[in-house]
Amino acid sequence: MRSDPPARRAHLVRGAAVAAATLVSGIGVVAVATQAHAAAGCRADYSVNQWNTGFTGSVTLTNLGDPITGGWALTWDFAGNQHITQGWNGTFSQTGTHVSVTNPAWSTSLATGASASLGFNADYSGTNPAPATFSLNGVACTGSVPTTAPTTTPTTPPTTPPAGTRADNPYAGVKGYVNPEWKAKADAEPGGSRVSNNPTAVWLDRIAAIGGAAGSMGLRDHLDAALAQGAGYIQFVIYDLPGRDCAALASNGELGPDDLPRYQSEYIDPIAAIQADPKYRNLRIIDVIEIDSLPNLVTNTSGQAGATAMCDTMKANGGYVNGIAYALRKLGAIANTYNYLDAAHHGWIGWDSNFGPTADLMLQTARASGDVRNVAGFITDTANYSALREPYFTVATTVNGTSVRQSRWVDWNQYVDELSFAQAFRTKLVSIGFDPGIGMLIDTSRNGWGGPNRPTRASTATDVNTFVDQSRIDRRIHAGNWCNQSGAGLGERPTAAPEPGIDAYVWVKPPGESDGSSTLIPNDEGKGFDRMCDPTYTGNARNGNNLSGALPGAPISGAWFSAQFRELMANAYPPLS
Repeated sequence: MRSDPPARRAHLVRGAAVAAATLVSGIGVVAVATQAHAAAGCRADYSVNQWNTGFTGSVTLTNLGDPITGGWALTWDFAGNQHITQGWNGTFSQTGTHVSVTNPAWSTSLATGASASLGFNADYSGTNPAPATFSLNGVACTGSVPTTAPTTTPTTPPTTPPAGTRADNPYAGVKGYVNPEWKAKADAEPGGSRVSNNPTAVWLDRIAAIGGAAGSMGLRDHLDAALAQGAGYIQFVIYDLPGRDCAALASNGELGPDDLPRYQSEYIDPIAAIQADPKYRNLRIIDVIEIDSLPNLVTNTSGQAGATAMCDTMKANGGYVNGIAYALRKLGAIANTYNYLDAAHHGWIGWDSNFGPTADLMLQTARASGDVRNVAGFITDTANYSALREPYFTVATTVNGTSVRQSRWVDWNQYVDELSFAQAFRTKLVSIGFDPGIGMLIDTSRNGWGGPNRPTRASTATDVNTFVDQSRIDRRIHAGNWCNQSGAGLGERPTAAPEPGIDAYVWVKPPGESDGSSTLIPNDEGKGFDRMCDPTYTGNARNGNNLSGALPGAPISGAWFSAQFRELMANAYPPLS
């Protein structure tokens, strides 16, 4: 279901120049932090991954005292000549050896027992000793609560809003809807009951799906079932744009490039009418808006290596922007809905030439809806396979003096995994005008990459390509491969608020549903045959002319693919018990 990104050879020189500029300017532009409410106690766990002249530092800050609202600041002093060049999950400033990190705009609170994970890249020479002490809002982090704490006015942590009103995070504090149709298919597989109670999204991928196609449950059926389950949230994928999936064929849709009026009146309007029924006002209805759309207008139009005539058409006629803006406006007007706009993945827009323009196009589209607040957040890695974390190297890792960004796999990308990309993209979106309260979702349904082929440590190879290939969790042949990938596994189970800025890990692509057919299969759903789903295909410029890595014997997109589901369970990470 995911459009493969354009070839990246053009980024070799341009990417290196941008990386250098980031390292020079990344720290100098931030303001010195101001302290907010004092805390009564804290713990700071510090670790580094270092090489000859640089290191990546990690700090896990845990508040042991009263809840903090309104902002926090963590400070420390380096004992050597360490100099931070880039930081994330906070606003970093450094004067001499003194470092101050203030909370990001989207995370001003720190409840009792809550933690914040900060990270940074830095350079040094000589030795690299750890800081002796850390302080949170001026109080030393000793790992315990002082007997005599500084005088402070305790604040009350925010409570979860009642159902039927907009929550800051719609996934928090409530259980998700389990699609009984998907559950029945999963339960029919050996061992499937181990995962069948996880919430998955319902894909409304054609007009007929609203009422229920070919005997399947329709939109209202699912909403009624969610009420019967006592679910707090339910997830739908809004996926029927005119000229849909313009850079691939497996998920082409029923509407032609000029069918915007039909999209509005026959698709979005009926969905909005049903979701607005007061009967469902106590459900948090989450709408994932139009997979594989806006990023295609950045990476797959004229002037790009992955250009297609259909993407050029959809950019010229405004069908994607106007269609999505209409969906955001209609669905965003319902008090208990939450629109999450698809934001591709790090292996698609992780290069600077794609990263900023994609964010800008999303802002343009949100503004066209009448209010950027019609967007509650964004989702990355939808129906894709990019690893959530790469534990054995970062984008700052070097091998024998060579950056991993120069490897064939990373190919000058600024990110090596989904979590770092999603958090950075969120920061970018807020910086250009989106509401600071937006959250990110990451689809972890098929990015676990467990099983016997999962690396257990960093490679000791001195060649950068060998090092990356032996160390990476993502075992695909090429990061541009997206269809029914061999060797993939279930990823993190659906979880609310797992990391700063992340509203939830979700299973939006129901595990076991095919990405596309391995061979041509005629159908009445408008779904074409894409060679990227053919395991014998030797690739194209967009995936470096590599094999597709697809599983054989796959049905059309959305149909149940038993062999894939069983492999996903076998390779699950975390493993299934």
